[in-house]
Amino acid sequence: MDYLWTPWRYAYVSQAARESGCIFCRALELGDDARALILERGRKNFLILNLFPYTTGHSMVVPYAHVSDLSACDAETLAEMIVLARRLEIALESLYHPQGFNLGMNLGRAAGAGVADHIHLHVLPRWTGDTNFMTTVAETRLQPEDVSLTYDKLRRALAEANP
Repeated sequence: MDYLWTPWRYAYVSQAARESGCIFCRALELGDDARALILERGRKNFLILNLFPYTTGHSMVVPYAHVSDLSACDAETLAEMIVLARRLEIALESLYHPQGFNLGMNLGRAAGAGVADHIHLHVLPRWTGDTNFMTTVAETRLQPEDVSLTYDKLRRALAEANP
């Protein structure tokens, strides 16, 4: 039998067991955007890098309001979500030159939401062939860049971009 060692996953597994409450609300309460991986703050939403990404640059647009569905959001929040998703798309394109993007939301646990009580819009850069045998056969993802480096690069790209 082959073993794949992923020591960084221990932080995820051990944190999930001891932390309670909403990960997005905790990130906001932390008061340290770099440590929380908050890339940018809008008026109604914020951008945050996924600590356990599917692909390099996997980010999310999250409303400040702790709500579980779109019907609980006002029109301004929803509009800003798309504007911020566009900002992420532009910044990610300039840094990583992906061949496409996945944007999506899973509303409710039955729909696959990992955080069912606080909506968030995923923005993932994609490349042809980025779902390779490791993901298909070994249920393992390979990340070519450390999350802290991605955070620094993406935060800088967003700061340099026009609003």
